[in-house]
Parts: sequence; structure tokens; C-alpha cells
Amino acid sequence: MLIAKNIHQYYGGSHILRDVSLEVPAGQVTVLLGRNGVGKTTLLKSLMGLVPIKSGAIELDGQRIERWTPYQRARAGIGFVPQGREIFARLSVQDNLRMGLASQPSGTPVPPQLFELFPVLKQMLHRRGGDLSGGQQQQLAIARALAANPRVVILDEPTEGIQPNIIKDIGRVIRRLAREGLDGRPMAVLLVEQYVDFAEELADHYLVMERGEVIARGPGSQMQGVRQLVAI
Repeated sequence: MLIAKNIHQYYGGSHILRDVSLEVPAGQVTVLLGRNGVGKTTLLKSLMGLVPIKSGAIELDGQRIERWTPYQRARAGIGFVPQGREIFARLSVQDNLRMGLASQPSGTPVPPQLFELFPVLKQMLHRRGGDLSGGQQQQLAIARALAANPRVVILDEPTEGIQPNIIKDIGRVIRRLAREGLDGRPMAVLLVEQYVDFAEELADHYLVMERGEVIARGPGSQMQGVRQLVAI
């Protein structure tokens, strides 16, 4: 579904991403692990077009997209949940969800399936996003990314600062998205995560980054040996 090949990226004179390649297949959860500052978020922003790559290729369903704008990538079916949620605090929950439809034709409705995944949002449609708890804001951020019914969803540390019961709910949502998406079609999920136990429960495949490079990868069933690689 989503493939990155030999990605290099620089900030000034610093070589941030070094020959990074990965595949994010539909119907599976691909987990990206690594200590803080190794380039994980930069890679996600590169996949979304928020920062340019120096060289390499990014493909969505076999089509090269590395020169596309973030808007074009969103319209083509990539959803992004940034680290720190970045919801619109002064807008209502309903308007935050509508912002997730910005790349879609005017009048496209918010998918009702979102309220099956996150029932609390239906109860709070008219409350301001800034009035929600941290866990509720994270659910809103995920729902906003799903509003356009993407084929690929990228999540940057969705469990950061979230209470355990909400983490479990988010885990169930991620499993369901990979299996059946919003409309019965499997979705490709790329998850950046610091919480190794959570990642291990979900991963079909994993990658570990260090100093801008992928230093380990494999099936999720073999993640037990990576803890020392990602310990902070």
C-alpha cells in the first residue's frame, strides 16, 4: 500500500534520515520504534510531504507521490495523527471532525462509523476541543484523521500522556482499522510508539530506528528482543 525506498533527508547540514526503506501493507499494523530524536517523526512528516526528502521514492499503490503536496497525499488516502494531537482547541468536536474532510468534495459527511469507534465524541459534538480530556482529545485527533476514510493511517505516538483505559480503547480501534477499515476494506496502519508493550500487542511487522537508520526489522512475533534497542 505505502512504500518508502531509500529515503534521505537533511536539516541544514545534518543528515537526519539515512537510506530508510519500509513497507506498510494493507490489513496490517507496521510499528516503528526507536529512542527520542532518531528520526521517527521526521520520517512520518516526509511520508506526508510536510518536510521534503533529499532523495528516494515514496509510493502509494505503486504511484510515485514524493513530489505531491500534503493536501494531495491526504486526498489520495493518507491520514495523519500528529504527535501532541494538534486539535483545534477553540473549535467544537464537530468542526474538528469536519476539518478532517478538507481534502474531500464540499458536502462530504462525517462517517457515522467514527462514533462507533469513539462513542464519547458523539456525546460531545458541540463541546470545544480544548475542553476535552487528554484521552478524549487523542480520540478526536484519530477520528479527524479517519474522517476522509483513508486507505493508510499514520499515527505518531498516540498513547503519549494517555490514561491506561483509553490506551486499550485506542488499541482496539487500531486492530479494527487494520482488519476492516471504516467500510470493510482493510487499512494500512503505520504506528510510531514508545510504549513497547502496546506496540508488541499490535505489531504485524516492526522496524527499529537509530541515528536516522533502520537497524532492525522483522515480524511482530519476534519483537521480544528489541527492548534494549529502544530503551530511553
